Amino acid sequence: MNIRIAWGITGCGDHLKESLDLMKEVTREHNLDVRVFLSQAGEMVIKWYKLYSDLKTSFPKTYSEKSPNVPFLVGDLQLGKYDFILIMPSTSNTVGKIAAGISDTLLSNAAAQAMKANVPVYIFPADQKKGDIVTNLPGGKKLTLTMRDVDIEAVDKLRKMRGITVLGHPDEIREIIKKHIEKMEI
Repeated sequence: MNIRIAWGITGCGDHLKESLDLMKEVTREHNLDVRVFLSQAGEMVIKWYKLYSDLKTSFPKTYSEKSPNVPFLVGDLQLGKYDFILIMPSTSNTVGKIAAGISDTLLSNAAAQAMKANVPVYIFPADQKKGDIVTNLPGGKKLTLTMRDVDIEAVDKLRKMRGITVLGHPDEIREIIKKHIEKMEI
C-alpha cells in the first residue's frame, strides 16, 4: 500500500525548484502516489520558472485550479483518499487565508476541509521569520525580500491550529513521510 499525497503548489517561487526536486526524490525512494494541485498563481509561477514540463513529466497527475472546488480535491480528502495534504511552498496569501478561516481558493478550501475531516495538513510557508530572505528568480538573479509582521503572525497562528503542521524547511517532509510509512506498517 502506497502513501497517497495531495501536493499543493501556490504562487511562491522561493524554494520552488528545491521542493520539486525533493518531491521527485522522496517519491522515487518510497514509491509514493503523489497528485499535484496547482493554484492559479502556482501554475503561472511554475511556468515562469520553466519547471512546468519537469513537473508534468515527474508527476503526470497534475491538476490546475479552476475554482475552489474544481478539481474536486476536497471530496477526495473527506473520503480519505489521501493520507495527507502538503502545501509546499506556500505564499503568504494562502497562509493568511487559511489562518483567517477563508477558503475561497482550491488550496485554502482543501486545507479547511482536510482539517474538518481530520486529514493532516502540512504546509511550508516561505515567509516565516523576521528579517530578510534572499530568493532566486528565474534566470538565476537574486532578490532580497523583507518579511512583513502580518505574514509572520499568520504563520504563528497556523502553528496553533489543530490539524496543521508548519514545516520550517521543505526537507522536513522526509521525516513526515517516514512517520506515515511506519503508521501504515503497524
